[in-house]
Amino acid sequence: MTDPHVADHEQEAVTGRPSTGLLSRINAPIARLGMYLSVTGLLVIVTIVFYQVFGRYVLNSSPTWTENLALVLILYVTLIGAAVGVRDAGHIGMDSLLVMLPDHVREKIEIVIHVLVAVFGIAMAYNGWILGSSVGTVKIPNLGLPEVIRYVPLIASGVLIVSFSIEHIIALLRGEEVVPSWN
Repeated sequence: MTDPHVADHEQEAVTGRPSTGLLSRINAPIARLGMYLSVTGLLVIVTIVFYQVFGRYVLNSSPTWTENLALVLILYVTLIGAAVGVRDAGHIGMDSLLVMLPDHVREKIEIVIHVLVAVFGIAMAYNGWILGSSVGTVKIPNLGLPEVIRYVPLIASGVLIVSFSIEHIIALLRGEEVVPSWN
């Protein structure tokens, strides 16, 4: 049964067939793993910050490494989570204008949007590689880890965004729907 309050293209998205291509079968578990890693990273950040506050106010001896480690983990959590958001269409979008367009025009604009997102992902990966290679020998204070680990999530997120955007483009061309990885 169709809901009369739901636009036709939204109803098609709900009842459309899921994407079954090779890229979807590869990307779905990668996105799910990225989501699990982001949630785990967020829990680790909360634990580290709690330990820092506990050390500062209860033990009167704040650990020096906690802030730098939390900042590095925030990069991983946000960038990998953002890539998963691109696949699961959880990013910010302006659908209000698209719903007023005819289906054939809307689909073309959606493809252009995914191409632009892929170009952004390429720029992220490329510039992350350039920046990471420029600081490869520098160490993070209090951690002793190479500074390049701050740029790994930028590169990984860029590559994932490109892959997820290509998956969306292929699904649109086939008339399929990318199923979110949390389903």
